[in-house]
Amino acid sequence: MYKVIIVDDESIIQQGVKTLIDWNELNCTISKTCKNGREALEKFLSQGDLYDLILMDVQMPVMDGYQATEAIRRSGRPRAQTIPIIAMTADAFHEDVVQALATGMDGHISKSIDPNLLYQTLADMLSKND
Repeated sequence: MYKVIIVDDESIIQQGVKTLIDWNELNCTISKTCKNGREALEKFLSQGDLYDLILMDVQMPVMDGYQATEAIRRSGRPRAQTIPIIAMTADAFHEDVVQALATGMDGHISKSIDPNLLYQTLADMLSKND
């Protein structure tokens, strides 16, 4: 069972993504939800080896997704360079995708979330780390 962290300041998005993942039987469990990048960073620093993928909103209070991703990648933790981090954002222009990848994210999913794209992205990213 793959363990996923959802990072989004909107609880409705967290619940919606969790529901989509549960409905598709992706062999994933939502292990943690975080409402900002700081919470995600702290969770990764304390227990990063327990998780297989992070779905990261970009625009959040306290610490945004770009800052959190950069901090995770620089943390020196064992999985810091390999854990897939997927941007989940309403920012859907080409330059937004480029920025997400340049920040250290491994992929980009636009909100509102296309379930098929979510499933395919998760399957692709999780299979790379098997």
